[in-house]
Amino acid sequence: MKKKIFILIYFIIIYSAKAQDRTISTGVPFLLVAADARAAGMGDMGVATSADAFSQQWNPAKYAFSTDAQGFSVSYTPYLTDLVNDISLAQLTYYNKLNERSAFAASIRYFGLGDIELRQNGDVNEDFATVSPNEFAIDGSYSLKLSEKFSMAIGGRFINSNLKFINENNDTSSASSFAVDVAGFYQSEEIAYSEFNGRWRAGFNIQNLGPKINYDKDELNKNFLPANLKIGTGFDFILDDYNKVSLNVEFNKLLVPTPQNSDLNGDGVISGSEEIALLAKNNEEYRSIGWTSGIFKSFGDAPDGIKEEMKEFTYALGAEYLYQDSFAMRLGYFHESPLKGARQFFSLGAGFKYNVVKVDVSYLFSSSKVKNPLENTLRFSLTFNFGDKYDQY
Repeated sequence: MKKKIFILIYFIIIYSAKAQDRTISTGVPFLLVAADARAAGMGDMGVATSADAFSQQWNPAKYAFSTDAQGFSVSYTPYLTDLVNDISLAQLTYYNKLNERSAFAASIRYFGLGDIELRQNGDVNEDFATVSPNEFAIDGSYSLKLSEKFSMAIGGRFINSNLKFINENNDTSSASSFAVDVAGFYQSEEIAYSEFNGRWRAGFNIQNLGPKINYDKDELNKNFLPANLKIGTGFDFILDDYNKVSLNVEFNKLLVPTPQNSDLNGDGVISGSEEIALLAKNNEEYRSIGWTSGIFKSFGDAPDGIKEEMKEFTYALGAEYLYQDSFAMRLGYFHESPLKGARQFFSLGAGFKYNVVKVDVSYLFSSSKVKNPLENTLRFSLTFNFGDKYDQY
């Protein structure tokens, strides 16, 4: 389906919408969208859940704890289905556990925005050009156990964003950048309690650390990558040989500076020559911040101090029930402050495994007044695990 939609809608809607001027915006935000149905079914979390084929996006250090020697996965997420039917996010992932201590993985993530008709005057009879903007990221990672209970990983990422339209100079070059991830994962041994056995997990991932991405030659038009910090923990209630329940919590913070306030009288509207001049000055200063200094600024630059700084953290709660490691049910909740984007939703998910094949699905229910682009959307993931099995101590 061809659309007469200006491509800027992607930047506006992908985080649902701006609730206030201090919503933090970045380039290539598709990097933060949950690509797999298992994580999506638990409220978009995965930094401290058990290892799976999709760990590349959430915490590649988990691959060192995988019980399967190799795995291949594919996922598909329709996007903005209430408006169009040809915007989607797809991901392919492969990992290989080299031995009991180390593993490597590679993945490609592709975000396609469908076909867009370019018309000058809106006349349906005029000749038009059709463009197919898209973005993709190619990842690689290596994970290593530093002890029996803790592993770390380093990841690299090439990012390409082809959103630029043909202009009078016929300049249609895409923008690109690169980024690195640093992650860690802890998993305890199985602990015997009075009524059940249990296992603790914890993880962190510092993602998308890299230079700004730029679509033209103006240095002040560069956009921050969505650098972010993920931390989380979880506990497995191992009830018996067949039943297991996992409870998880995860926090996330963008490592990107906060736009500064230009509303002098606090009425929510930027007006008057003094406020407009201050807005221009703040924008220029904001654009001139380097990506490295921006990481450190992001922890203490909120205009309203620590109270607003804490609102820049999102959190997710998730639960997973497993029966014989072949059937799963999942629940999740995600919360973001109304001041910082207002993404709030519940999610459901299920998983089915037969032999070496696993199928996961998830569904999202928005609990915010702001429309979620993934509302009323089924997400699908398919995983193939093969090779030798590694024992989980």
